[in-house]
Amino acid sequence: MPTSRMTPRRILVGVLGATAALALTACGGVKTTSSGGGDGKYPTGNIEFSVGASAGGSTDLITRALAQGMGKDLGVSTPVLNKPGANGALNAKELQSAKADGYKLAVQNASLFTITPLTVSPAEATKIDSFDVITGVSRDDYVMATNPKSGYKSIEDMKKGGKAIRYGTTGVGTGAQLASALTFKSAGIEATAVPFDGGAPNLTALLGNQVDVSTMQIGEAIENIKAGKLVPLAVFSEQRIPFLPDVKTAKEQGFDVLVTQYRFLTAPKGTPADVKTRLLDAAKKTFATPEYKKFNEDNSLTPMEVTPEEVLSSLQNDSTTYKAQLDKFGISLAG
Repeated sequence: MPTSRMTPRRILVGVLGATAALALTACGGVKTTSSGGGDGKYPTGNIEFSVGASAGGSTDLITRALAQGMGKDLGVSTPVLNKPGANGALNAKELQSAKADGYKLAVQNASLFTITPLTVSPAEATKIDSFDVITGVSRDDYVMATNPKSGYKSIEDMKKGGKAIRYGTTGVGTGAQLASALTFKSAGIEATAVPFDGGAPNLTALLGNQVDVSTMQIGEAIENIKAGKLVPLAVFSEQRIPFLPDVKTAKEQGFDVLVTQYRFLTAPKGTPADVKTRLLDAAKKTFATPEYKKFNEDNSLTPMEVTPEEVLSSLQNDSTTYKAQLDKFGISLAG
């Protein structure tokens, strides 16, 4: 799901520093022309990675880490351009119309294809069929948390409290909104959404006790949870998260709410098979490096380095499940 999130993470400095180092490398031996040259085999010039979110959020950081590693393997410069807007839809539209030659790529969010379509008309929805999926990348799980002043320690505590809840989310059409709405409806808790434009303002509001609870991606909340500034109430994965092993899932607490954000590398539809194979090979080699594995760990990301077919299957299953759940409870995310 994508979501534009500006909350800094510990890895941000390291990634930006590595990006700068990559730019310097490009001046000394790495091919930097946009086309032509060399032996004619792909790639012969820069490969542009675009991000449908602002700098500093998960999608941005993941893209930069992946682009850096792939650029080293492919022997070309891999500039990353931020093109935020409409939960990644604007960037997706631009990529969709780009030439299918392997020189323009993007890491995209599942929420753009599974949740955002539930908030817009069919004509406005971004369709995964418009792209070639190269590989799955990683999963970023959600946690619902509260300010210690609330006194809540579980979903049941909120239910027993008997008061209406004001909950913050990272925006309309996001996994944070979906997970929260389903939880409160299934628990029979009266609640009102307070959408924010991304993770940073959502987190700030919760820390300031301006909302009762908020749902956000674990990487955004984990440092404040560890510091005792936030109390985690539930995670929305199938099983407990290794990064927060003591936090029960919503399912463990009796509420069948499973919502995750995951990302995958995409290219314009019709990209040649040999180009996709080369890109996949470079991505796999990057995934296997100690540097990239550490990046995932530092950012509370779970590897989801699966095949394109597995990505497409997950998207289809999630789309069907989310729509059925919203229909069951009569929930409108658009409203």
